[in-house]
Amino acid sequence: MPKLRSNSQKRIEDLLAFSLGMMNGESGKELIKKYRDAIDAITPYDMLELADHQIRMGVSPQTIKQDIEKILNVFYSSLKKYPWQKPAEGSFLYSLMLENQALVFKLNQIKKVLKSFKRQQGDVFDKVQATLLPLFRELTDFELHYTKKENILFPYLEKIWTNYRPLTVMWSLHDDIRKKLKTIITILEDRSSQWSDFNTEMSRYFFLVIGMVQKEDLIIYPVAAETVGDKDWQEMFEQSFEYGFSFIETPEKVNNERLEIGENLPSSVVPRADALRFETGNISFDQALLAFNHLPVDITFVDENNKVCFFNRAKDRFFPRSAAIIGRDVKNCHPPESVHIVEKIIDEFRSGKKDQADFWIQMQDKFILIRYYAIHNDAGEYRGVLEVSEDVTDIRALDGEKRLLDWE
Repeated sequence: MPKLRSNSQKRIEDLLAFSLGMMNGESGKELIKKYRDAIDAITPYDMLELADHQIRMGVSPQTIKQDIEKILNVFYSSLKKYPWQKPAEGSFLYSLMLENQALVFKLNQIKKVLKSFKRQQGDVFDKVQATLLPLFRELTDFELHYTKKENILFPYLEKIWTNYRPLTVMWSLHDDIRKKLKTIITILEDRSSQWSDFNTEMSRYFFLVIGMVQKEDLIIYPVAAETVGDKDWQEMFEQSFEYGFSFIETPEKVNNERLEIGENLPSSVVPRADALRFETGNISFDQALLAFNHLPVDITFVDENNKVCFFNRAKDRFFPRSAAIIGRDVKNCHPPESVHIVEKIIDEFRSGKKDQADFWIQMQDKFILIRYYAIHNDAGEYRGVLEVSEDVTDIRALDGEKRLLDWE
C-alpha cells in the first residue's frame, strides 16, 4: 500500500511545528513569518500527512478540531493553487462536488433572507422563524452527502491510503454539523426563542459547513482523484444510488448491474453457490440470502479480526450500509467519539466477560432496539460480533393476547 506522496519531509516538519504552535496559543503572526516557505508550498498531501502525524503522536480528533479552521485559513491560498484534474461529469466524485455547490447556493439564499430581515425595524424574529424553519429543515437532506462519505468513500480511502486517520476528524466534524443543525431547528420551532440564540448557533453552523466544503474540495477530493482507480470510482458510483443524492438531479446510472457483496473478496471467503448443509437442515445459498434479507431487522456480522464481513439488505434499513464496508475495520465504521465504546464491547466479548450489549434510541417516530451478541464456537473460541437492530415501536405497544387472524 503506497504512502501518500509528500515532496518534502522538511516541509512536513515545519508545517507540524507551525500547527502545534498555533494549537498551543503562540503568536500566529510570528509563526506565519517563520514558516512562510512551508506554508506557501503546502499541498493536499502535506495536509493529510500533517494531520495523520498529529493523530499518531496522540493528539485527539477533538483537540485537532479546535484549531483546524484557523490553521486551514492560513493554508487556504496555497491549497487553492494546487493543480489537479477535476472529475468527469457523471462520476461519483463529480456528484459529491456538485452537491457541495448546491449546498453553498442554498446557504447563500438563506443569507439573503437574513439580510432582508435585518433591514426591517423592530422585533421581527417571529417572522424569521416562520421563514427560515422550512429552509433549515431542507438542509437536513444534505445528510445523504455525509452518509455517502462515511459509508462509501471513506472505506475505499482506508484501503488505499496509509495516512487515512484524518478521516476520523472529518467524521467527527460531520457529527458536529448534524448536532448544530438540529439545535438550530429546535430554536426556530420554539416560539420563545430569541434572536441572539439563533444568531449564535447559525453563525457556528455556517462556519462548520463552509469549512467542511473547503476540506473536501481542497484536500480530500484532489488526493482521492489522484490515488483512487477507475474501477473503485465506478463501484462507489454504483453504491451511491442506494443512498440517493442531495440537492441535485439523480445522475444517469451508466452501469445497471448491481454490485454484489463479496465480489471483490478472496475466493476463499466467498460463499459457494451450492447447498449449505447444517445439522438442522439444508438450505441453498439463494434461500439463505432471501431469508436474511426478509428478516425485519438489520444484521451486520463482524469477524474475530474486527472486520465487517456481512450485512443483510433488509427492506427498510435504519442505518446505512454499502458494499464498501466489507473488509473494513469495525472501529472505522463509527465516529471517533464512540470508538471507545465499540472497543470496550469487543474486548469484553472476546474475553468472555460479556455476551450481549443492548442500546435503544428514538429515531423520528421509530423506537429502535440495537443489540450486539458475542459469537463463540463450540470450543469457546471468539469468532466475532453480530449486530441486530429492530424497530420495536409496535412491539412496545402490544398488550393482552392475539390468537386469531384479522386480515379482513
